[in-house]
Amino acid sequence: MKVISHKNASGLEGLNYEEGADLLPGVGEVKIRLKAAGINHRDLFLMDARTAADAPLILGSDGAGIVEAIGTNVGFAKLGDEVIIHPCLGWEKTAEVPAVPAILGGPTSGTLAQSVIVPAANVFPKPAYLSWEEAGVLPLSALTAYRALFTKGQLQRGEHVLIPGIGGGVATFAMLMALAAGATVSATSRSKAKQQVAIAQGASSALDSHSDWRSSLGPHAVDLILDSIGPATFGQYFEVIKPNGRIVTFGASSGDEITIPIRALFFPQVSVIGTSMGSREEFAAMLAFMEQHQLRPVIDRVYGLSQIKEAFERMKRGEQYGNIGISMAQEPHDPS
Repeated sequence: MKVISHKNASGLEGLNYEEGADLLPGVGEVKIRLKAAGINHRDLFLMDARTAADAPLILGSDGAGIVEAIGTNVGFAKLGDEVIIHPCLGWEKTAEVPAVPAILGGPTSGTLAQSVIVPAANVFPKPAYLSWEEAGVLPLSALTAYRALFTKGQLQRGEHVLIPGIGGGVATFAMLMALAAGATVSATSRSKAKQQVAIAQGASSALDSHSDWRSSLGPHAVDLILDSIGPATFGQYFEVIKPNGRIVTFGASSGDEITIPIRALFFPQVSVIGTSMGSREEFAAMLAFMEQHQLRPVIDRVYGLSQIKEAFERMKRGEQYGNIGISMAQEPHDPS
């Protein structure tokens, strides 16, 4: 089978489209012939951190496909089942948070391949209303958005959510979910085009990331902020958040170190809450929420597996709006 192996270099230079070992599932595992997958900023961070001395790794956390082989002690999967993959390994209960979530595609082999082997507990029926490409890009970013909004952010109908940096997969899912839950959504972006798309998709306002948010939104305007950026925007949050508001942070695209004005935190009793990925329970709840509201991923572009470097280059340049998909349809293993 064809795989994307990252080896012998850091960054995008380490990507290789090549033949990989066609393995069989073991105890409690299933093998999925992938129809579509997705890429995430997480993949870029992993590639940048790897060196030529590291063992080869098949990246990718998102995927959907058809069960083509079943290991022993698997009682609830059948050959031919159409499934979607929960990317967090070994995290069953929402309340039992691991110190560091284990995620498909690092340290284990991931979904940028024509087939992948995963624990049977990590497969769910593919939502029938979604295309293969829509299902393939959904798992990691939709799960992250769902946990950030509802488990950690405790979003309520009628509240005002601010999503800085609209355009990425998590941000676009979060906007769709928040709107479906009856919230008002504001977004920011450096791109005028992305601001316009956010408005067209239901945002009440879309601001330039470098503008004065307080002048546009007003002081004490926002109940919940979803932060994936970090220090570049964090200081502005205290200008617009309401007393008793929540800042849920799950990314650090502009760096790891922030300075918090401590009085702006404790006088208005603002909560800063961390989150990452999500449990099997939350994945099931997320899929149910998506299906209840018939939400579809915003797909930016779809590439073939052999075009993976081009796909990652687009993501690295920050050009996408929504998720970037990878289709296996044009690869030799899957002529359909």
